[in-house]
Amino acid sequence: MTIFRKSLFTLGAAVLIFSAVFVVSIMLFMNSLYYEINMTGLKNTAKTLMSVIGNDNLSLIFLDNPEQSSNLSLPLSAYDAYRLTLIAPSGYVLWDSHVTDRLVNHIDREEVTAALKGREGKAQRDSISTRMKRIYYALPVLDNNNNIIGVFRLSLSIPGFGSRVSPIFLPFVIFIILFIAAAFFAVFAFSHSLSTSLGRLVGIVRSNTQLLSDPEAIDNVNLEFKSLEKALRAMTEELNLRFEQAKSEGTRLEAILNGLSEAVFAMDSNLKLHLINPKARELFKINGYFNKAVSSGSSMTLLEVTRSTELVETAKKAISSGAPFETELSFHTGTEKQFLVYASPLGSNLGVVLVLQEITKLVKLERVRKDFIANVSHELRTPIQLIKGFSESLLDSDEKINKKQINHFVDIIHKNAGTMENLTNDLLILADLENAGVREREMEEHDIAAIISEAVSSVTQQAKKKQIDIIVQCPDNLKVKLYGSLIIQALINLLDNGIKYSSSKSKLWINAFLEDNELRLEVRDKGIGIQFEHLERIFERFYRVDRSRNKEAGGTGLGLSIVRHIALLHEGNAEVESRAGEGSVFRIKIPNI
Repeated sequence: MTIFRKSLFTLGAAVLIFSAVFVVSIMLFMNSLYYEINMTGLKNTAKTLMSVIGNDNLSLIFLDNPEQSSNLSLPLSAYDAYRLTLIAPSGYVLWDSHVTDRLVNHIDREEVTAALKGREGKAQRDSISTRMKRIYYALPVLDNNNNIIGVFRLSLSIPGFGSRVSPIFLPFVIFIILFIAAAFFAVFAFSHSLSTSLGRLVGIVRSNTQLLSDPEAIDNVNLEFKSLEKALRAMTEELNLRFEQAKSEGTRLEAILNGLSEAVFAMDSNLKLHLINPKARELFKINGYFNKAVSSGSSMTLLEVTRSTELVETAKKAISSGAPFETELSFHTGTEKQFLVYASPLGSNLGVVLVLQEITKLVKLERVRKDFIANVSHELRTPIQLIKGFSESLLDSDEKINKKQINHFVDIIHKNAGTMENLTNDLLILADLENAGVREREMEEHDIAAIISEAVSSVTQQAKKKQIDIIVQCPDNLKVKLYGSLIIQALINLLDNGIKYSSSKSKLWINAFLEDNELRLEVRDKGIGIQFEHLERIFERFYRVDRSRNKEAGGTGLGLSIVRHIALLHEGNAEVESRAGEGSVFRIKIPNI
């Protein structure tokens, strides 16, 4: 059903209701006017009759001889249609022109009550005594001192309004029905014409058929609709062009936003979001409830989605200032992450766009770089100063210096030069591991027992000095693909640490086995152990639990970091279990490819 047909039925119903209300209102008004006209006529007649009878005659009835009022004869020949009633102040009927008996007390009559109060009274009702529809008009009767001595009431029997209009009622109703039918038909014809013409236009737009103004057009189409069709066709083509452009731009924008590694939020000036890219949804885990809110027609605010007051303040500052700016913020989304936030207002207080670029790795790398430079500088400062100091002592010494002192100075210089050489070698190894230079060659299958044996032989001399036994536990024929030289280096570092931090005449265990399709290499000692708070950072570069003890042991602080990088190069991991005073277990896990 088209809008015009709906309007047609609505208009028809409105016409019917209006006509009914109009007819009823007219009938009520005419009824009221009918009784008002008759009441006015009765009023004039009552006053005329009262003046004709005269006040003296009325005073004679009410004051001089009220008992004989029923025998009085008044000149009413000209007023036979009217009923005259004289009523005493007590409500008793002294005289009535139509009824001579069975008259009741009239003190409760509306018009009588008004007249006894000095006013002119009127009423309309069925007469109890005559049993007819009558109208009443009552006037107060006054003596010479203007005191009320009775009531002069005149009434008239009139037919009802319905009986008056009944002869013309049927023609009137027929006329109204014909009028409504004609109006309804006219509205229907007009609506049908509009509906048909506009229906054709809708069909043209939907099906992209030719215009009615083309050669195929029919002749009975109005000129106005032909012009409308032309304008509609031009507007449709323009809208289609703009729609395709907008769709293309939207697709391009969506592809750009989806491909961004940055989180993007677009919102209005009230910070109600209307665009969030996938990275932002992933970052703040907002896919589900944001989509539900959008589908329900509502929108969520930036605070509801991110729960970040700092981000809200950043957006507000951009809107209030009207200029873009950058700031760094931290968010806890499972782990603490740092972001560079770029806020750009849309102008004219239309909203703001926030772009969040994660810089956690950059901040961490910058911190590592600073720590690395500081640690390298610290590690090199002491040996350089010692070498410089003792070399200057040798150069500036006179003939009195003996050979023993010279040997001592040279030994110190040699020892610190060795420390610098070890540090340089470890740094080169780390640099090579981090730059993935080793990955350029293929991993080869190696016998794990042979690798362990080579690593143990490299530290045998150190172990003998402290009388430490190294116990090897490795299954026969255990072969795994790996970088053999790097695993040997990692085991040497772990064994070297175990020897350094274990007491003399103790034992050191090295185990190798397969578990959960992983090669596990464990080095266990009964040394000094590591306190719990240091375990998380033990594999960091230059991290030492006790710097003074590490210095005495001669380590560079890079050994465990090299072990971890070698494990990561094999797509594995390095772990430690330790308790202070009970020893440590260092474990390397390598997937068995």
